[in-house]
Amino acid sequence: MALDMAGAQAAPRATPRARVRRVLTWLGVALLAGLVALLAWLWNPDRPRAALEARYAAPPSTFVTVDGVRFHLRDTGPRDGQAVLLLHGFGASLHTWEDWAAILDRDRRVIRIDLPGFGLTGADPTRDYTDDRAVVLLEGLLDTLGVARTDLVGSSMGGRIAWRFAAERPDRVRRLVLMAPDGFASPGRDYGQVIRVPFWMNLFTLTLPAPMVRGGLAPAYADAAALTPEVLQRYRDMLLAPGVRRAILDRTEDNVLVPPEPFLRRIAAPVLLLWGEADRMVPARHAADYERVLRVSRTVVLPGLGHVPMEEDPARSVVPVREFLGE
Repeated sequence: MALDMAGAQAAPRATPRARVRRVLTWLGVALLAGLVALLAWLWNPDRPRAALEARYAAPPSTFVTVDGVRFHLRDTGPRDGQAVLLLHGFGASLHTWEDWAAILDRDRRVIRIDLPGFGLTGADPTRDYTDDRAVVLLEGLLDTLGVARTDLVGSSMGGRIAWRFAAERPDRVRRLVLMAPDGFASPGRDYGQVIRVPFWMNLFTLTLPAPMVRGGLAPAYADAAALTPEVLQRYRDMLLAPGVRRAILDRTEDNVLVPPEPFLRRIAAPVLLLWGEADRMVPARHAADYERVLRVSRTVVLPGLGHVPMEEDPARSVVPVREFLGE
């Protein structure tokens, strides 16, 4: 038996099989640790409401309950000024309008809300996210706020709700601004088509990694720099508000397109169609669909801006809106 110079017994060399076993053990530990880290990254439960309200619902935010729905809203500007109600698009919140509101509420009463199923308004207890339900809730909100007649601005999905409300309640709308509104059929989405959410999509209520949110938002901006870390965090936090992801799945199944022409022809209010020239989500060429049906309309296309011009360049994009509402 060999001895080293100190007289100690030499350690036996590991056999090839032992070395392989050791490597496999370390690989297994590393794989398990990686899997745990991945699951922790993917696991995104709802954020506590109190924490979200502390961060995103400071004054002038307030809450008003209409037919069981607790609306998160901001209502600023002179109470005797002409009211204007702002409706955001899919996945957004009232915060998308804040730069515009700071300009418009100098001489107008500016009301912006989180639509049911989004933001800090959260889920509608009825789980009904049809446009018919939206019309009832918006009329109830105006009644609660004491607004007899309003100017109405809607972006994307909010634009579809806006034109539907203007058609159904013409006496409540003075002027209408539609920003890249939703409503006409498109390839892969036909009238009367019911979208059945597959069972695996329920995983959406448990996960929402930041890259997923960024990937969904990026096409809305012509200038990628406009999607700042702060904006991305706000969008993600609003999607992680209690009940919002479940409400989005419910809304997806409720969102059945109907031919818009009969509704658009009934709109009596003058309409401004506002589009970003670089809109990749609802391209500006879609303005022609509305122009051929609406009684009184004009179109303004904003060069270099995308789907959310009120976020990308609020000072420039609000100008045609102020001029139109002031006529």
